[in-house]
Amino acid sequence: MNLLKSKKKKIIACSFYIIFLDQLTKFLVLSTLGYERSKIIFTNLLTLNLVKNKGAAFSLFSNSTNILTITSILAALLLISIILISPPKSFWNSIGLAYLLGGTVGNGIDRLFKGYVLDFLEIIPINFPIFNVADISINIAIVCFIIDMIKTQYKSRENY
Repeated sequence: MNLLKSKKKKIIACSFYIIFLDQLTKFLVLSTLGYERSKIIFTNLLTLNLVKNKGAAFSLFSNSTNILTITSILAALLLISIILISPPKSFWNSIGLAYLLGGTVGNGIDRLFKGYVLDFLEIIPINFPIFNVADISINIAIVCFIIDMIKTQYKSRENY
């Protein structure tokens, strides 16, 4: 029982670390660059370019801040409930939940208090949307869930 509580605390702690890192990086980039300016980090690779994203991923649902804010809050509450009520199934599932919660809350904080999400990482060689640490965390979560699904399927095939 204590092991399960410890696991849940680690997931929540990891989520808080991701939220802190996301908010800190947004604050630092905003205070260093301000809006309307960019800074090349690696020539022809990575630029800091601070933008206000009033939509979701890939700027979908632009100008739907209220709906996206409510969705972020509900998703965070659902993830916290899953973490606290259902025991994490595996290492990869636990990591995925931590990163998904951290990324969801990180962008949710922006939407709730600013009315938009601050994005600032721009990859130059490809035409890819500008993103932030919370977005990276959400993508890491997806990778973790995929790894978990593959490992679970592999284990179930071994048992036959």
